Amino acid sequence: MTAEQQLVDAALRAWKFNTDRFEAFYRDLSDVQLDLEVAPGRNRLRYLLGHMAAVHDKMIALLGAGPRLHAELDEAFLSNPDRSVSSSLSGAELKEIWSEVDGALWGAISKWSAVEWLSKHTAVTDEEFAKEPHRNRLSVLLSRNSHIATHYGQVILTTPRG
Repeated sequence: MTAEQQLVDAALRAWKFNTDRFEAFYRDLSDVQLDLEVAPGRNRLRYLLGHMAAVHDKMIALLGAGPRLHAELDEAFLSNPDRSVSSSLSGAELKEIWSEVDGALWGAISKWSAVEWLSKHTAVTDEEFAKEPHRNRLSVLLSRNSHIATHYGQVILTTPRG
């Protein structure tokens, strides 16, 4: 395995670790539990699940891995804060959407070569990329990995300690 492949492998392992633990946290939560706040007056678990599903859905298109699957999530989970726009999605539906988006994203990105990872993402022009080659797919994955890790740190605040 080349050094480039090792770096990509490390990034993908970190991504998979964070997405798997995020999903495991939510797996058995009820609708009542999804309405718990991470802190008084802060985001509910339901909102953070929808938020992460929407962010990762946007990643599919941003990385050039295919079309978005659930653009309808944006209004309730990206463009507005929690509780400002109601969502009719149940907890089970949100979990299913998360699983669908995560599966589609992983199915695409887990197959890319190091060269493909270092190619530009769709929000940068060829001219911009020539000047700023760090604006690549791998940089998106790394920043979104930090994003999910941050939100995982928030959601576990709802876990009772014994």
